[in-house]
Amino acid sequence: MRIVDIRERTAPIASPIANAFIDFSKMTLSLVAVVTDVIRDGKPVIGYGFNSNGRYGQGGLIRERFAPRILQTAPESLLDAEGGNLDPGKVWAAMFTNEKPGGHGERSVAMGTIDMAVWDAVAKIAGKPLFRLLAERHGTQADPKVFVYAAGGYYYPGKGLEGLAAEMQGYLDRGYTVVKMKIGGAPLADDCKRIETVLKLLPARCKLAVDANGRFDLETAIAYAKALRQYDLFWYEEAGDPLDYDLQARLAEHYPGPMATGENLFSMQDARNLIRYGGMRPDRDWLQFDCALSYGLVEYLRTLEMLKQNGWSWHRCIPHGGHQMSLNIAAGLGLGGNESYPDLFQPYGGFPDGVRVEAGHIIMPDLPGIGFEGKADLIAEMRSLAA
Repeated sequence: MRIVDIRERTAPIASPIANAFIDFSKMTLSLVAVVTDVIRDGKPVIGYGFNSNGRYGQGGLIRERFAPRILQTAPESLLDAEGGNLDPGKVWAAMFTNEKPGGHGERSVAMGTIDMAVWDAVAKIAGKPLFRLLAERHGTQADPKVFVYAAGGYYYPGKGLEGLAAEMQGYLDRGYTVVKMKIGGAPLADDCKRIETVLKLLPARCKLAVDANGRFDLETAIAYAKALRQYDLFWYEEAGDPLDYDLQARLAEHYPGPMATGENLFSMQDARNLIRYGGMRPDRDWLQFDCALSYGLVEYLRTLEMLKQNGWSWHRCIPHGGHQMSLNIAAGLGLGGNESYPDLFQPYGGFPDGVRVEAGHIIMPDLPGIGFEGKADLIAEMRSLAA
């Protein structure tokens, strides 16, 4: 058993939308295929992966550093103890060969993309959905019912309050009970009008989350916090720079409601610093670490173990990214849910065909691997890379 090839293609996911910090008009991602010599139903098992939105494609790093290291490693040294499957931890270690610690910028995204494809292959070789495989390996109870929320509410040319309301109503009509919108790209007074427009739409037991995408300095973050306290929000997300733990900690003094952050922390060490110094409150706040951006599931498991050691429930994790990899982790390891992009970043976002949102939850289908084969438009792109 061996990995015979690793292929990458940089694909556009461009959109004329913007958050408080960037626009997505030139956004790309890397699509990866890990080809093995294992045969199932007369065809080689191929694992697929891609990186989340918000970070660009990593083709250069994948092709020049990380894929060659795997392919140049003795195949038998990448197998599990029984020799019957790949060991994702050993593959990860081969990728990280000759890398210094620290510097978790683009490297973590490149490795996370390959790691996703490796786990897809591992679960397919085992003939199981990844979420069930994870539950078996970690002694948890697999739960195919996963909470999901709809992320949107971006700034868009010509999109006024009516357009924002129509977008959010569309998410509610599709079964979501929590919706999220962007703030920080307009003056505070205008953002409050946008928030109030959405709140008027929400039925009982539905909630709104807001996301500043790290835009604010401390003074502005506090000004928003004081204004947002009047609303019953699901959370106030990423007010300041993700590495400004002092800002996050001081903000908690002014905002008693739930806060969320972590999507731009790309290692266990950075996540640990957030827990140590960021003033995050385990009884109400949410952690958004995204395995596809942060070295993959191998590193994410280290992060989860760190959280357990620091008294945090894994249920307080709702990953960023809206991809099926995190859905499997949520269902297999008992996370609090997952982000969803119903209308954006297609065909990479969303769920397998036929999966519907009901009362804010989806039911994971029993598809081998991550389940990409259940989404026709996505698997067509993936198979074109592997052909």
